[in-house]
Amino acid sequence: MPPRPSRNLDQALLGAGRDLFPARGCAGMSVREVADAAGVNLGMFHYHFKSRDAFLRALMQQAYEEMFARLTLQVEPGAPAVSNLRAALRAIARFVRDNRPFLGRVLADALSGEKCARDFLGANLPRHLGVLQALIEAGQNEGSLAPIPVTQALGTCAGALAMPILFGGALVDSGSLAAPTAKMIETTLLCDAALNQRIELVLAAIAAGAKAPAAMPKKVVKEAKGK
Repeated sequence: MPPRPSRNLDQALLGAGRDLFPARGCAGMSVREVADAAGVNLGMFHYHFKSRDAFLRALMQQAYEEMFARLTLQVEPGAPAVSNLRAALRAIARFVRDNRPFLGRVLADALSGEKCARDFLGANLPRHLGVLQALIEAGQNEGSLAPIPVTQALGTCAGALAMPILFGGALVDSGSLAAPTAKMIETTLLCDAALNQRIELVLAAIAAGAKAPAAMPKKVVKEAKGK
């Protein structure tokens, strides 16, 4: 008898977990609740993941690999470092924006001492930071980025991109803001044009004093003014 075709039950469980995670977090995630939400027998949960901790690790890793794949696809060998850095920052910014409830909960759990979230960040943060570091160093070597400490450049990127998305997005998602204020944040802080504009401001900031500072593309200026 041929093997039974896979019904992708593991992916159904991961999808349900991804929906539940922002509200439940590591501590509140219930195996039974995940199985019920996925419409999967509880025994199949244990068959695929063995334990709740293994499931949480797989859940966070799946989300990260999605982002990392997008990031690495943007880096073109032989392209100018600033062009690659711009594309990489756009990929990261959009992923953070579109997955902000999930990522915000991962960070909150890590800061509160949840071992699973802390281990996940410890294992994966160096991966995409390493890609950005290499692009920044390449830009510094070719003279398009200022010769400042790479950690300073990375901090500038994170402060201008990730933090406004996570904080502004959390305010919008909380439902505590008046509708006009939430709309204003969406259109001036979280839309693609706003992300592009902040990326160009970041690139201009870390190019200050470089031999050939990068100019903000006219398309980005036009998009920002249009908003």
